[in-house]
Amino acid sequence: MEATDGSSAAPEVEVLQTELEAAQLQAASHLDALKRVAADFENYRRRVAKEGESLLTRAAERVVKGLIPALDSFDAALQVEPDTDTERQLYAGMLNTREQLLKALEAEGLVVIPTIGQAFDPEVHEPIAATGGDGQLVVSSEIRRGYRLGDKLIRAALVTLEAE
Repeated sequence: MEATDGSSAAPEVEVLQTELEAAQLQAASHLDALKRVAADFENYRRRVAKEGESLLTRAAERVVKGLIPALDSFDAALQVEPDTDTERQLYAGMLNTREQLLKALEAEGLVVIPTIGQAFDPEVHEPIAATGGDGQLVVSSEIRRGYRLGDKLIRAALVTLEAE
């Protein structure tokens, strides 16, 4: 059943060759589908990671915003000068507690906006008064601290300005 002149292959060989080509096409199709699934999974993995980071950022922002009034209360309480030993002990305890709270919030990305002596920046400073001439405006006093969380402004610093 072999062809001696090489012009035609046996029918069994042709059938096997046809089946081989069909199997190769099917394997290539499955490989393409597998590559698409792998790419879809990688995109899904990246999206879930990004959403997780976004969720953590929003949660940290909510907690930080909730604790800023406590920092304000500490700042206000620490404006009073202690007179007695008991008051000095209370003052030291409040100062220590405020510093611990601030350090914990800084670990979450909270940054105090610099104010006194800084050039006025309308992006981070909210002026309530300005004095002086026509020179560059500089922050002369801080009424209320301003904060950033990462690159996001949480609250502008409430300041008074003075022209240089």
